[in-house]
Amino acid sequence: MRLLVRERMFAIGDDYWIEDDGGRKVFLVDGKAMRLRDTFELKDADGRVLVELRQKLISLRDTMLIERGGEELAKVKRKRLSLLRNHYRVTLVDGTELDVSGKILDREFAIEYDGELLAQISRRWLTLRDTYGIDVVRDDADTALLIAVAMCVIVLADKESEG
Repeated sequence: MRLLVRERMFAIGDDYWIEDDGGRKVFLVDGKAMRLRDTFELKDADGRVLVELRQKLISLRDTMLIERGGEELAKVKRKRLSLLRNHYRVTLVDGTELDVSGKILDREFAIEYDGELLAQISRRWLTLRDTYGIDVVRDDADTALLIAVAMCVIVLADKESEG
C-alpha cells in the first residue's frame, strides 16, 4: 500500500488527510490543539479512531506513546548508544521491537522488524508542497501502526533538531 502524506500534517491543531496513490482519502490525522504535549489521532475515512499518538510527559529521553483503544500499543524513542543520530526503536507491548533508521529529517527512512523491511518513507516533490510517500511493503502489516511510527519518529526528530 502506497500512501501520500503532506508535510504540514504535523502541525498541532490541524487536520490532514493521508491519501492512497489513487488520490482517495484513507486516513485522517487529527491534531489536538491546546494540550501540554503533542497529541494526534489517526482515524479511518469513516472517522473511527485507529490509534492515538501522544508525547510522554515525564521521561529521561523524549518518548512518544502509541495507544489503541485506550491501551498502550508501543513506545517510540531514539535508540541509546547509537552512532547514527537518526536511529529509533519502537517497543511494542508484547516485547517486539521495530527498528527505524535513515535520514529522518530528510524524510528518507525505513521501518524494519528483525531485518525485514515493513515500510519505506520517502520524500518526493509531487506538487508545490512537500509530500512524503509511505510505502507499506507487507500485506499483513498493521498500516495504522506503521503510519503512527513514522509520525512519532518525525515529531521526535524535529523536536531534537530544534532543541
